[in-house]
Amino acid sequence: MQLPTTDPKLDLESAYEACRTITRREAKNFYYAFLTLPAAKRRAIYAAYAFCRHCDDSVDEETSVDAKLKALSDLQANLDNTYSGSASSPVYVALADVARNYKIPQAYFQEIILGVESDLVKDRFQNFDELKEYCYRVASVVGLICLQIFGYEDDDAKEYAVDLGLAMQLTNIIRDVREDLDMGRVYLPQDEMARFGYSEEDLKNGVRNEAFLELMRFQSQRAREYFDRGFKLLPYLSRRSRACPAVLGALYSKVLDRIEASDYDVLESRVSLSKAEKIGIMAKTWLGSMLPLPSSLR
Repeated sequence: MQLPTTDPKLDLESAYEACRTITRREAKNFYYAFLTLPAAKRRAIYAAYAFCRHCDDSVDEETSVDAKLKALSDLQANLDNTYSGSASSPVYVALADVARNYKIPQAYFQEIILGVESDLVKDRFQNFDELKEYCYRVASVVGLICLQIFGYEDDDAKEYAVDLGLAMQLTNIIRDVREDLDMGRVYLPQDEMARFGYSEEDLKNGVRNEAFLELMRFQSQRAREYFDRGFKLLPYLSRRSRACPAVLGALYSKVLDRIEASDYDVLESRVSLSKAEKIGIMAKTWLGSMLPLPSSLR
């Protein structure tokens, strides 16, 4: 893939610094994982993250759905311009450089836009197949973008990157079930809620009964299965690159641990990790990634 060179009048270093600033301010869990990467890959990841943040921010304002859809249309136009060599703002200037250097398909970024659009036009999911498609667009495809930056030699790595993204997004859904409901969204599959006998009215009333616990255990077990497959990504990456997904996976897996330990007390409070815990997990996982991988991951 050949991308035209960006307008030389735009300062590339300043563009990357703007992306770093956005990431440091907004990335939370991700920022700690990004710190483990070599400098060139780290700033590339910052640019990819800044684009994702730009997508989210474009629809977070208190405006009409039509206005938000127009913002996404404008965002798509900016992405098209970026890939045609006409990037005109810092995030897109940096993104053009990253896309060119790491051969990232434009289709990956378009999937992210579609995922954000889905949040505007779809707030219920009839089954897991529908939810999985959404999770792929908002999480797994980000993993595929990161994989281009990490570097890999076997296409099997893509499958495991997708699975790790699914695991992380499913963890978010379990953790944020009440917060999402307050925004009018229910990401728990409707057929599974019916199967376990837990209604949306129960959810609105904060009912935490045995049906709810069984439903959430089922969601948690699915996320665990995706984590198990997603961690198989690590042997496909160099030691310097594997720490980043290893840290991300460890952080989200720890959140899931905590949710399970609370017996799914997610309707009244939001489970999170402290800054000290995040740093501790980052350090331990980073050091561990430098060692030979256990046989279960080879």
